[in-house]
Amino acid sequence: MTLNGSFSRQNSGECPSVVQRNILAAAACGISGFIESQGGRPERVLQRAGIDERQLDQPTLALDLGSYVAMMEVAAADTGNDNFGLLYGRQFQPDMLGLIGAIALASPTLGAALDNLARLFPFHQQATETRFRREGELLRLEYRILDGRVVERRQDAELTMGMFANVVRACLGPHWMPEEVHFEHARPEAWRRHEAVFDAPVHFGQRTNALVLRDRDLDRRMPAGDLARLTALSGQLVSIARDTGAPPLLDRLKAEVRARLPEGCPYIEEVADALGMARWTLQRRLAEEGIVFSDLVEGVRRDLATLYIRQPHVPVADIAFLLGYSEVSAFSRAFRRWFGLSPMGMRQRAASGAS
Repeated sequence: MTLNGSFSRQNSGECPSVVQRNILAAAACGISGFIESQGGRPERVLQRAGIDERQLDQPTLALDLGSYVAMMEVAAADTGNDNFGLLYGRQFQPDMLGLIGAIALASPTLGAALDNLARLFPFHQQATETRFRREGELLRLEYRILDGRVVERRQDAELTMGMFANVVRACLGPHWMPEEVHFEHARPEAWRRHEAVFDAPVHFGQRTNALVLRDRDLDRRMPAGDLARLTALSGQLVSIARDTGAPPLLDRLKAEVRARLPEGCPYIEEVADALGMARWTLQRRLAEEGIVFSDLVEGVRRDLATLYIRQPHVPVADIAFLLGYSEVSAFSRAFRRWFGLSPMGMRQRAASGAS
């Protein structure tokens, strides 16, 4: 990793085939103090996530995206606060977010701020899809990680939605609330806290993370709007990032499969269409990698099953739904094939302290 603020292209010199996806260190602004405030030990969290605390003092330095997301999950475990990301995001103001936050604040109007946030956020955080789009009479500010290797990412999603909501509040005031909030992960145990934080209905197991808002106030002036500053900041961010770090095809495929699982087992045609290619092209690319599409889907399901089965508050029936199974029995058969025991058997073993 370079130390002059520019993104590095490799994870290390030892493995040139593994490309690092990055996020600017500003995204972790104040993380050590917040971990302490929640009863955790920052040095232990950062060490487990593989992050040097000195890196956090340089807002334009590139952190590994996987390590950053892992840091949030480790922080939740270390503090014993399952809603760590939710609360960290609630207090995360746009001026703490470095260049991308400053870009939103320097935009002339709220609509321009949300457009710029969606357009440029993938330079701030690579391997990410952000969209600001219309859906009927409502607008959606959407966010998801496209790198399929990053499986456990609930805390990141919740803090990011909090960050995005605070961009709107910077214009409309602290009492603004979205119409709805969507999350791709399973419903947490203390999910009522989410509705209290956003003061809005919150839905889980969705295709993507999103803030849903009314089509109004988009022409409201941003208090610190400055076109000259906006242009300079945008150029600086793109120059530092260089690109949006699009993940390799297989990792991108995993992300698309994951997004569609709550709607049922995905078809290769719709995944190919989402990637902007013909079905036969995708099949050829997979064949070149020695991979069958159905096997890739099963691998994504297995990874998510491993994640959700460790969350005892999530019913087995809900896990089956989140993984695209129409029947719990079909999920149970697949689970036994993967791990050699039933979902409830796995939970009982975990509860008894067995490995």
